[in-house]
Amino acid sequence: MEKRRVVITGMGMVTPLGNTVAENWDAVCNGRSGIGPITRFDASDFPVRIAGEVKNFNPENYIEDKKEIKKMDIFLHYALASGKMAVQDAGLVINEENAERVGVLVGAGLGGLATIEKYHALYLKEGPKKISPFFVPMLIINLAPGHISMYFGAKGPNSSMVTACATGNHSIGEAFKIIQRGDADAMIAGGVESTITPLAIGGFSSMKALSASHNHEPERASRPFERDRDGFVIAEGAGILILEELEHAKKRGAPIYAEIIGFGCNADAYHITAPSPNGEGAARCMSLALKDAGLNYEEVDYINAHGTSTPANDLAETQAIKTVFKDRSKKIAVSSTKSMTGHLLGAAGGVEAIYTVLTLKHGIIPPTINYDNPDPECDLDYVPNVAREHRVRAAISNSFGFGGTNATLVFKRFEG
Repeated sequence: MEKRRVVITGMGMVTPLGNTVAENWDAVCNGRSGIGPITRFDASDFPVRIAGEVKNFNPENYIEDKKEIKKMDIFLHYALASGKMAVQDAGLVINEENAERVGVLVGAGLGGLATIEKYHALYLKEGPKKISPFFVPMLIINLAPGHISMYFGAKGPNSSMVTACATGNHSIGEAFKIIQRGDADAMIAGGVESTITPLAIGGFSSMKALSASHNHEPERASRPFERDRDGFVIAEGAGILILEELEHAKKRGAPIYAEIIGFGCNADAYHITAPSPNGEGAARCMSLALKDAGLNYEEVDYINAHGTSTPANDLAETQAIKTVFKDRSKKIAVSSTKSMTGHLLGAAGGVEAIYTVLTLKHGIIPPTINYDNPDPECDLDYVPNVAREHRVRAAISNSFGFGGTNATLVFKRFEG
């Protein structure tokens, strides 16, 4: 049976770089950072006092009923806003005729941590009677696709992936497979996260996972693949795409940004946080994705790297790329947009998939900013500091998560 072709027809996003796709694309093409001091709480006693916060976001612009806003954690605000933007961008009308053929697959890594912290503090202060009846629906991850599906009346497959920092890629990849095998004609898919909270900052700081050396110059803290990198910068937001079966999209005259052609996922089976030695698991994952896409490694022109700015992860991903792409590895452009956005955890894959699709569409490769001093062990072409014009035929986007979970997406330029 011939596989159904799947294309990207709409996109929506909220990140530290802006609250629209256009704002985000302008920022990454110009190498601007969205990292700044933490304003959500008093972080003066924390070793890390910087993050990638979403700015100037008003949920009332996307959710008409103010009472509904109060029933949602902030990550649900971001999910619904980005989902609405994506559906509008695609011009996708969901009605009684097609509702059962349109699904939603949106995940998060941690979900409503801010809500948990808020109500736990309230419980300790005033007792159980102060816990809202909406407490549980406010925080559980599958309410992200739940709210999107209820708003649009999408009655197709509906679920959430929870795979830490690989969540967005897994969500898009599984949505791709759902359409490819014929279980839906369109899917609203991606990732969302908002966990800039005392517990999250404290927990990641205790792990020594966050950059703690640039509190005085936050925009320079995220420096993937660079010699002096010392950890990631936590960020928040959402990235959601509309995936659609090609003929379905053509029939309704939908805009087509790119085609998604491959998905690979696997496990390191090695360590709860560290990548497997030499990036062995990541290499297998990329190879699986290329095999699924039917592509030779010589056909890939760009890699949107996981590139977290942690010493171990960046080295392992570099080694994995060398394993998969062999003599071509130093000829492929590799960049980490996390250098500008920070690490959006469960939302990272969705956001970076959008940047990858736009790279294919516009022929501009985003840079890796803050690349000042090369690491001799990370010796690929990381598109340092300045965006590059280049016609990209095919591109991959990597996401790797705690627990050794890996996910790679493959996109190609849409030629009709």
